[in-house]
Amino acid sequence: MRKMVVAAMLATGMSGLAAGVATTPAAAQSAQEVVWVQIEAHPSLATATARARIYAGSIDDVNGFALGGGWYGIALGPYARDDAEQVLRVYRADGLIPRDAYIAETSDYRQQFWPLGANVLNQGVIDAPDVAAEEPAAPADTQVATTEATPEAATDAESAPLPEPEPADETPTEARRSEQLLTREERMDLQVMLKWAGFYDAAIDGAFGRGTRNSMAAWQEANAFDVTGILTTLQRKTLKNQYNAVLDGLGLERVLDAQAGIEMMIPTGVVAFDRYEPPFAHYDATGDIPAKVLLISQRGDRDTLYGLYDIMQTLEIVPLEGPRERSDKDFVLIGENGTMVSETRATLQDGKIKGFTLIWPAGDEERRRRLIGEMDKSFIRLEAALDPAAGDPSEQAVDLVAGLDVRKPRIARSGFYVDSAGLVMTTSEAVQSCTRLTIDDEYDADVVADDAASGIAVLRPQEPLAPLSVARFSTGAPRLQSEVAVAGYSYDGVLSAPSMTFGKLADVRGLQGESGVYRLAMTTLPGDAGGPVFDAMGSVMGMLLPKPRGSRALPDEVVFAADTNVIRQVLASAGVSIKAAAETGPSEPEDITQTAVGMTVLVSCWD
Repeated sequence: MRKMVVAAMLATGMSGLAAGVATTPAAAQSAQEVVWVQIEAHPSLATATARARIYAGSIDDVNGFALGGGWYGIALGPYARDDAEQVLRVYRADGLIPRDAYIAETSDYRQQFWPLGANVLNQGVIDAPDVAAEEPAAPADTQVATTEATPEAATDAESAPLPEPEPADETPTEARRSEQLLTREERMDLQVMLKWAGFYDAAIDGAFGRGTRNSMAAWQEANAFDVTGILTTLQRKTLKNQYNAVLDGLGLERVLDAQAGIEMMIPTGVVAFDRYEPPFAHYDATGDIPAKVLLISQRGDRDTLYGLYDIMQTLEIVPLEGPRERSDKDFVLIGENGTMVSETRATLQDGKIKGFTLIWPAGDEERRRRLIGEMDKSFIRLEAALDPAAGDPSEQAVDLVAGLDVRKPRIARSGFYVDSAGLVMTTSEAVQSCTRLTIDDEYDADVVADDAASGIAVLRPQEPLAPLSVARFSTGAPRLQSEVAVAGYSYDGVLSAPSMTFGKLADVRGLQGESGVYRLAMTTLPGDAGGPVFDAMGSVMGMLLPKPRGSRALPDEVVFAADTNVIRQVLASAGVSIKAAAETGPSEPEDITQTAVGMTVLVSCWD
C-alpha cells in the first residue's frame, strides 16, 4: 500500500500532466533534468548491497552505484527534479529513508551494482510506477492534503529515529569481500568470540587460516547456517550478539566523570555514582547485585603509585588471595574469596595516577571477565584529577581509607621474638583456623608448633627477620608479690606499638595448685594474650595466657601466665633452645619498656 500511495502522489504531482495518468520520468526529462534521491553510502560493497536489498523490500526504484574512492551509494530514481523533491519529502517524513537523504546528479554515479545485471544509467530513465489499475488516483485537492503535512507533523516525523533494518545475508563472494574490509583488531575480536563460543582454540592473531575457517564452519553448522567457513555480515552480527548476551541487563554505558578526569564504560544498570573520597570516585550498588566500581584519580609519582598499591591491599574490598603485579608505571591487583572478586588496574602517566576497581560477586566469573575487559578497553584518561580536599571530612576514621573499610583480622593477639631469625611465640588461641597468619600485619608466618595443653604456639616467618631484641628468660624462681609487667597489643593493633601493663606476681601455681602457670594480679585485655611477662630485672619469666573460659567468671585482675619451664619444653619441640638472661639487678620501668617494644609483635589471624 505504501508503494501505491506514493506512486499515486507522484503521478498526480508531475507538472503539466493530468491527475491519475501514468507518466514516466522520461516524459518530464524534456522539461526538467533527471536527478536521484541518494539515501545512503557505504565503504563496503557487501554492506551497500545488503542495504539496497532491504530498501527494495519496502519502496520502489532502488538502485546502487559505485561512487568512486571505494564508496558505494544507494539511490532512488531516476526522477524529474520536482518528483524527486516530492519523493524526498514524503519518504523522509514517513521515516522510510534517512533524514540526511538528498537530491543527487546523474554525474555522481558510476557503475551500477544493484539490482544485479541492471544498467539504468546506460538504458535511460525507468518508468514511474503506474498504479491506475491498482488504486484510483484521488482528486488533486485530496492529494495535497495527503502529501503535505503540517509543519508540526513534519517536525515530529523528521525527528523520529529511523529503525535500523536487519542486514540481509550475503553470498560467499560478498561475505569474503566484506570480510576483507575488517581491521586486524576486528578479525582478532572474531577469533575471541569464536573461542568464547567453544569453536576455536588457537592463537588470537587476526589471521584467518585453516583453524579459523574450520571454527567458523563449525559455528555455522551449530547455528543452522550454510556451512561455508566464511562468516557473512549477518552471521558476524549474530555471533557478536551471542557473545554480548552475557552483558545484557548490566546497562553498560559510557560515563564521563569530569572531576575524576576519566571516561569509560560502566555498568549503570547495577551501580550509580555515590560520592567522592579521594583518590576514589565511588559508584555503589543500586540493586540486587552486590557490585561496586571505584574510579581512581590522583596526582603523584612512583612512590604515590607504590603507596596506593600497598594501601589497597589493606582494604576489605581486596581479599588476600589472588594474583597481583606491580611495575614502575602500573599495577594490577586481584583479590578473591568465597563472596567476591576485586580487580584493580592503575597506571601512572604524566604525573597522574588513573585507574579503576571492579568489585563483583564470586561465582559470576564469565560475566565479570567480559565486563572488566569492556571497562579496560574503553578507559580514557582526561586532564583533570581529583582534588585531595574533596569528600566529606565527617567520614574520617582510623579504620577507613577514602571511605573504604580497612580489612581487619578475625583475631589479633600478641607475641614475642624468641630467636634472632624472627621465631615468634604466641598463644594457641591466635592460630586456630587461619587462612593466613601475619606478624605485625606485614610478614606472613607458618605454625611450627602448637601445644594445646599449654596454650602456646610457635610461628616461623616465611622470610628471615632481624628483631631489635630477643627474649632472654629468667633462670631463678620468682618471688611472690614481686613487680611484674606484660607487654602486648591491648587494642588489637589500633596502636602502632605495644602497651605496658604493670602488676604483681600473686602465686607461682594455678588456683587449684596446678604447676606450670603463674597467677598474676593485674588487669589486661584480650589482645595482650601471648605477650611476654617481665620480672623486675627485665627478664622474660613467662607468656600471658588468655583468660580461662567457663561458667565461673574470675575477677578482672586475675590472669595467668605460662612459666619458663613450659615455654622451654614447647620451644624444644620446635628445635629452639631458650636464651638465659644475665644476672643483673632491678631495671627501671623505662628500660623494661624499651626492651619490650623491640621484641613484642602483633600476631593476626585472617579468614
